[in-house]
Amino acid sequence: MWFKNLQVYRLPAPWAFTPEQLEEALQSQAFSPASSNELMRQGWDKPRPNGGLVHVVNKQMLMVLGTEKKLLPSTVVNQVAKARAAELEEQQGFAPGKKAMKELKERVHDELLPRAFTIRSNTWCWIDPVNGWLVVDAASPAKADDIIKMLLKAVDRMPIESLRVQRSPVGVMTAWLQDDEAPAGFTVDMDTELRATGESKAAVRYVRHTLEPEEVRRHIAAGKQCTRLAMTWDSKISFVLTEALAIKGVKPLDVMKENDAVTRNDDERFDGDFMLMTGELSKLLQDVVDALGGEAKA
Repeated sequence: MWFKNLQVYRLPAPWAFTPEQLEEALQSQAFSPASSNELMRQGWDKPRPNGGLVHVVNKQMLMVLGTEKKLLPSTVVNQVAKARAAELEEQQGFAPGKKAMKELKERVHDELLPRAFTIRSNTWCWIDPVNGWLVVDAASPAKADDIIKMLLKAVDRMPIESLRVQRSPVGVMTAWLQDDEAPAGFTVDMDTELRATGESKAAVRYVRHTLEPEEVRRHIAAGKQCTRLAMTWDSKISFVLTEALAIKGVKPLDVMKENDAVTRNDDERFDGDFMLMTGELSKLLQDVVDALGGEAKA
């Protein structure tokens, strides 16, 4: 397994909370399927079949937040309610009023909810207690917030902080392109976004396109700054660094896939991938922080 998008948070390093303590804390929020009259249910699920809520490999902790949602579009409710209203009008000789129509829609919603389709999704979370990383595999901060809120409810005074760096990612990424020079250990790839800071909000995007230094410098001279930059770290992992300090589109390169050849079953492969991923991503995160001037302390 490999996380695809990293929303990154900080914990004290080392973090002394044990997997057993975390398992106990999460039990009160364990996932159970939504009842027939619930639109959504969230809770901690087992990362591995027949395991606990916290899966541990080489001191690294893995959790998964399960979400179950019912699909009941308002257009369907409105359509059924409209048909019911027409029947009532024919029976009583006048159309239902505003209040009656609202109550009718509520009744229709409650009737249809048990028959609604259910969608299940998982959001993964990894804690590195040795180096103090908490990482959520989510494309948006809003989705990561679901996990952070659940953790803060479960663990009293959990010391989670947002990752902060000394230098602005936008300013640093723009300087890398301006100087046509990536930081040590990194190479710049062929995807980027440059966005104007003024009222125009003009933007130019390069997708799988060679970044010509002079062309990029002209955009920078015209007032655009880099808000997304595709990079490769240590010839092992490609990713996109964003202005919000999120790391997206994470892909292990071929050199990282040798693990498949030496594992024998699904559990060994899962644990081997997780150990490889966490070991490399911990180093990647530290190198990204260093390239951005180090951490900014409160």
